[in-house]
Amino acid sequence: MSCLGQVYGNASSIHYFGQGAKRHLEAARRQIASLIHAKTDHARAIHANPAEIVFTSGGTEADNMAVLGVVRASAHRSPHVISSTIEHPAVLGPCAQLGREGADVTLLPVGASGVVNPDDVRNALRPETALVSIMHANNELGTVQPIAEIARITRQAGVPLHVDGVQALGKIPVDVDALGVDLYSMSGHKLYAPKGVGALYVRRGTRMAPISFGGHHERDRRPGTENVPGAVAFGTAAQLAAERLTDEANRLEVLRDRLENAILDGIPDTGGISGTAAISGTGINGARWSRVPNTSNIYFDGIDGEALVIALDLRGFAVSTGAACSSGALTPSHVLTAIGLSADRARASMRFSLGRGTTAGQVDALVEAIGASVTHLRRISVYA
Repeated sequence: MSCLGQVYGNASSIHYFGQGAKRHLEAARRQIASLIHAKTDHARAIHANPAEIVFTSGGTEADNMAVLGVVRASAHRSPHVISSTIEHPAVLGPCAQLGREGADVTLLPVGASGVVNPDDVRNALRPETALVSIMHANNELGTVQPIAEIARITRQAGVPLHVDGVQALGKIPVDVDALGVDLYSMSGHKLYAPKGVGALYVRRGTRMAPISFGGHHERDRRPGTENVPGAVAFGTAAQLAAERLTDEANRLEVLRDRLENAILDGIPDTGGISGTAAISGTGINGARWSRVPNTSNIYFDGIDGEALVIALDLRGFAVSTGAACSSGALTPSHVLTAIGLSADRARASMRFSLGRGTTAGQVDALVEAIGASVTHLRRISVYA
C-alpha cells in the first residue's frame, strides 16, 4: 500500500523517484532469491544472488519464458523437449506450441502415485534434447517430484532443467542450488501476495531467447515497466514465508491428515445407500507420501464433482474439481486421467487446499458439510 501511494517512479528512470522505486524493486528481488537460496556462484556462497531473479506477471508467464525461451535458443535444428502428462497447462501449452513449430515433445507417463520416475527421464533423453521441464509439486494432487534426482540426470547429459515451482514455493523448503535446477518458476499469489506478479529464477549462464520484445528491463530478459508494488508485496510475502515455513508446514500437515482421515472414516461407500453399487467408495488420489502439506485430492464415487462444489459453496466452503484455470471445462482433469482414473472417478474427485487462515474447527465443519452433501448427492443420483 505504501508503494502504491508513495513509490510511483519508474524503476528504470535515473531521477530521484525512479531510483527510489528501483531500491524497493531490488530489495524484493533479494527477498525472493533468499527464499529459494539462490547463490552468487556454484560454490554455495553466503549471499543470495538477485541477478538470477526475473520478475514476471505470474507463474504462467514464467513457465512460458522458460520453456519457449530455452528451446528457441537451442542450437538444435529440430529440438526435443521432455515433460510429463501431469504438468500444469502453463507448461503443456508452450510445449504444444513448440510442437507446432517443429520441435518433438515427449510427455512422460505417470503412474497411480502421481510421481515422475527419474529413470523415465533418463531413457527419454536424446542428443537433441534441449530442455526437460518437470513440476516440483503437482497442483491437483500435491505430490512432490524427485527434482534433485532428475537434475543429476539432466546435468550429466548437459540438458537444462526447468521446474514449475508455483505449488511448492512457501509450502516446502526450496533450494535451487541443492536441487540443481536451471530455471524455477514462481507465483506471488500462492504466498498471499497480490495476483499478477511472479518470478523466474534463471541460473547464470542459461541461454534463453526472449519471448516478448521492447525495452531493456530485467536485464534484457523481460521488457516492460516493472510492477513495483506487486514485486514489493511478493518480496515481503517471501520473507514471511521463510520465517514461518517449518511451523506452518507442520500445522497444515496435521490439518490435512485430520481432514483426510475424518473423510475416509466418516463417509461410507455407496454400498450404504439402497440401490447403489457396493464397489463405489471414497479415497485419496495419488500417493499419500512426499506431498506438500496443504493439498488433498479425494474421490467420492457416485457423485458429480461440480454438484459437490456448488453444494459446499452454499455451505460456505470453496473447493474445486481441478486447476482453477480449468474451471468450467467439460472434460475431466488431465492430471487425474493421467494417473489412471476413469473419467467418472476423475469427475467425482475434489481438490481441497488448506491455507494460513484454516483452523481445526473449519476442517471439522467441512467434514460435516461433505458428509451431508455427499450422502444427499449419492441418494438423488440413484433416482435421477
